[in-house]
Amino acid sequence: MTDNARSKLAARYGVDDSSPLSQWNDTLDLLLDHRSVRAFTDQALPEGTIETLIAAAQSASTSSNLQVWSVVAVQDPERKSRLSTLAGNQAHIRQAPLFFVWLADLSRVARIGEQHDVELATLPYLESLLLGTIDAALAAQNAVVALESLGLGSVYIGGIRNDIAAVGQVLELPPQVYPVFGLCVGYPSSERPANVKPRLPQRAVLHHETYSTAEEESVLAAYDARLGAFYEREGMKAAGWSEQVVNRLRSVSNLHGREALVAELTRMGFGLR
Repeated sequence: MTDNARSKLAARYGVDDSSPLSQWNDTLDLLLDHRSVRAFTDQALPEGTIETLIAAAQSASTSSNLQVWSVVAVQDPERKSRLSTLAGNQAHIRQAPLFFVWLADLSRVARIGEQHDVELATLPYLESLLLGTIDAALAAQNAVVALESLGLGSVYIGGIRNDIAAVGQVLELPPQVYPVFGLCVGYPSSERPANVKPRLPQRAVLHHETYSTAEEESVLAAYDARLGAFYEREGMKAAGWSEQVVNRLRSVSNLHGREALVAELTRMGFGLR
């Protein structure tokens, strides 16, 4: 491995003695360098950027080629401001020149069924909702890799699900379409640079043949220390990952309205059988 590759690997896992990878190329270099960007310059995106990113998104895998996803590209400042408010007043939604809202979209295939006078009996089932959600996620991640290759940065916005009914009104979504997440896109600001956040060690997520928790406690303890050190360097509250998990998941109030998703999805025309 080159010194650059070792540096990227150390940043991704927060430790300099990560086992070296036997293979490396420019794509891996780009992927391991990913970070969430929450501060953008006011530089406009080049003409055709949206279309380029969507071409990359549409090159992602899609179950049975059903393509049950869509995306709304939002650039209007007033509309971005309304979406920011709904997503917890996240300032970077207003600041980013482009805000994508990725959608699970069963409405298009439903309309095809109506045109052919055929009842699509699978649509009311949870599996169909999962198809749209997974398709949207795969497409969005392809777009993220593409935009980073162009020198852009981004951050996913799960808060777009805080009030999916209100977001649906802002975007004029038809029934059987729901916003899965948002994505801020723009040129990263050098005044507030984003750094690579260490991930869990591979021993915590990679299982061979069968699932094992034999070393989990010690592996997580070491990761707690590394992530806490990262946060301290970033000037943030130094908390280990385990504490972060407990604090985030211990109270339903931390869902910020997303505890009502089942009821809202039902009202938006989705079946959950």
